[in-house]
Amino acid sequence: MTILTNIKQLGQIIQQGRKAQTLTQEQLSAISGVGVRFIRELEHGKESCHIGKALQVIRMLGINLIIEE
Repeated sequence: MTILTNIKQLGQIIQQGRKAQTLTQEQLSAISGVGVRFIRELEHGKESCHIGKALQVIRMLGINLIIEE
């Protein structure tokens, strides 16, 4: 389990998941229904990325996201 402390770490996990599935950013954007620019910005940790779209990408990659209080 990885504990995230910033958005850049989430971007790195998404990028690693994409590469592990041998997907290009273009392919991931197509199957996730988001733009390529969004994928690039998300992987680079842009803090203003839309959380709904980010969750959509995470779900498409099969990454489990657990939030605890």
